Amino acid sequence: QVQLVESGGGLVQPGGSLRLSCEASGSIFSIRAMGWYRQAPGKQRELVARIMNGGSTDYADSVKGRFTISRDNAKNTLYLQMDSLKPEDAAVYYCNYVVLLSSTHALSVHWGQGTQVTVSS
Repeated sequence: QVQLVESGGGLVQPGGSLRLSCEASGSIFSIRAMGWYRQAPGKQRELVARIMNGGSTDYADSVKGRFTISRDNAKNTLYLQMDSLKPEDAAVYYCNYVVLLSSTHALSVHWGQGTQVTVSS
């Protein structure tokens, strides 16, 4: 019903930048919230940043001032600009959409497939 396709991960040196994208398609009536999560080996998945329907944003303390979440409503696409990357930012990054489905207007939660971010010299 809803598909999320992520792109933009890769290998970057400490201090470098990456931009992640997550494009949604399918039977979406409206998007209630979008977010980025990450999971490092041996750790729980954690919230990195999220943006609500009204445009308000939240960031994990560890990424404030370095990461920026944004969206293109016309393209149903979510972005995460990551600057000043640190080795501890390395993880698999997942996008998350909370949507109302077109068919039922039911609330539904969807995850991207994950994209690897490696920060190493």
